[in-house]
Amino acid sequence: MYTYDITMFKETFESEYTWLNGFLRNVMRFGDKTALNDPLSGQKWTYKELNAECNKFANAMKKDGVKKSDILFFQIYNSPYFVFSYIAPQKLGAISNPANFNLSPGETAEIINHNKPKVYVYDSAITKTAVKALELCEHKPEVVIMADYLKKYDEAPEGHIKYEDYVNGQSEENPPIDFNPHIYDEVLRLQTSGTTGTPKGVPLNNINEVLSAHDVIMHFPLSPYDKTMNMTPWFHRGGIHSGGITPTLYAGGEIVIMRDFHPKTTIDYVQRHKITFLIGVPSVLGLLASRQEKHPKDISTLKGIITMGSPLEKQDCIRFQEVLTPNIFNGYGTTESFWNTFLRPQDLPAMSGSAGRSCTDDEVRIVKVYEDRKAEPDELVPTDGRYEGEIIIKCPAKTTYCYVNNEEVTKEKFYKGWMYTGDIGTWDKKQFITVAGRKDDMIISKGENIYPARIEEAINLFDKVKECIVTSVPDKTRGEAVVAYIIPEDKSVTVGEVLEFCKNSPNLSKYQVPRYFRMVDDVPRTATGKKQHYKVKAQAKEDLKNGLLLRK
Repeated sequence: MYTYDITMFKETFESEYTWLNGFLRNVMRFGDKTALNDPLSGQKWTYKELNAECNKFANAMKKDGVKKSDILFFQIYNSPYFVFSYIAPQKLGAISNPANFNLSPGETAEIINHNKPKVYVYDSAITKTAVKALELCEHKPEVVIMADYLKKYDEAPEGHIKYEDYVNGQSEENPPIDFNPHIYDEVLRLQTSGTTGTPKGVPLNNINEVLSAHDVIMHFPLSPYDKTMNMTPWFHRGGIHSGGITPTLYAGGEIVIMRDFHPKTTIDYVQRHKITFLIGVPSVLGLLASRQEKHPKDISTLKGIITMGSPLEKQDCIRFQEVLTPNIFNGYGTTESFWNTFLRPQDLPAMSGSAGRSCTDDEVRIVKVYEDRKAEPDELVPTDGRYEGEIIIKCPAKTTYCYVNNEEVTKEKFYKGWMYTGDIGTWDKKQFITVAGRKDDMIISKGENIYPARIEEAINLFDKVKECIVTSVPDKTRGEAVVAYIIPEDKSVTVGEVLEFCKNSPNLSKYQVPRYFRMVDDVPRTATGKKQHYKVKAQAKEDLKNGLLLRK
């Protein structure tokens, strides 16, 4: 079958081409070089020191019986503990499962029940949420660890243990490899949601992690001499992979940690620590530009700023290039597939507003949309920049093309080697993609994906509400702001009462609570009675202009 003996290549490639081995190579070659810099605490870790800390955590978990394919679930702000929780499980063949620290107790409990982690690590800033979630969930993790970065507690809650106490006295040596590593082993599980809000686990394997790192390394490009800082949380794909832990430590670079975004702090860190790449959403760049215009600092070390999550408008792009750095990048993609199109500095500002062209190893197409079936991958719309269709993505290097224990949604989203995103867009003769909207009703607010169905379900539990429909309006700070149209059951109900119900709901996170409300008698529907979110979205824009939305 083959023209040469593939035995050694196959054995070596399939068992050794892992992200962890790439990191360990850097521990050898860059042992005394800074890997992790935490300005808030003043601490730094060299590659050797970081590896030793991760080994202590891994060896502690090993004593507690954590083994291959077990899950470490964690909700942690950007901090050293997040990095330890990403690396240590890989040393045991276990799976890192980060999730949004802003989730409600009910949402957190859903994920715990779905993924059944053996270990749960949470940031002490969300202790109340963690305790409540553990009360609500049926599956109980065997080990619960509080990462008390802010030093808020003398002791952990009953039955929990502080991270420092958990790793105290553990060996700093690499734990023995008593499992058979393979490039197809799941090492990272990210969380995304469907239109109903049901948790979906996105599994990523060793080869996905390596090639996601390579994608960033060649697109920035990123080298051992670079310093990266994310202005967004690491728990999502764009955070952990776009200049986050995965590519930076694989390349041998330095990570500067930002726990919470603040424009002044960001500019100060760039100057003080000579950061070369910043990663954030376009709305954040606007705040940075305003700060730099009023209080300019020397940020000339910046080689580039990478954005994602929404398009860059031309006027904004020009401003950012003039005030911050001429090297602005914009990526488009999904949790399942990372970024898949890219706008480079050479494309801007001329192609601002578009999502760019396919990344080097990816292919992105626009296919026709049918009411009764999925378009075939070759049923393309014209490349005229006007004809709208669904955006589909092929990126075998960076996705596993499935969800964990969710065959139905896997079949819905993945077909013949392509991911069907649900995004609607156009493309031109040069294959630049422009995103027009979504087939579903997802809202993106301050980088968070919000699904109306979840909020509607929560509000409908209020006995004074008959029904509601949730949509969004444009918002300069958030990108989109959540709007709820309420059909009252009790005509005396007030917006204040609905708002208070939302704030106290264990099923809603703070960022999901609507910012605007309007009481109505009915909502637009199809002939079969389905709510028409796209019509309400158009109505909400007009209602906002006319002052008909109540803001709380």
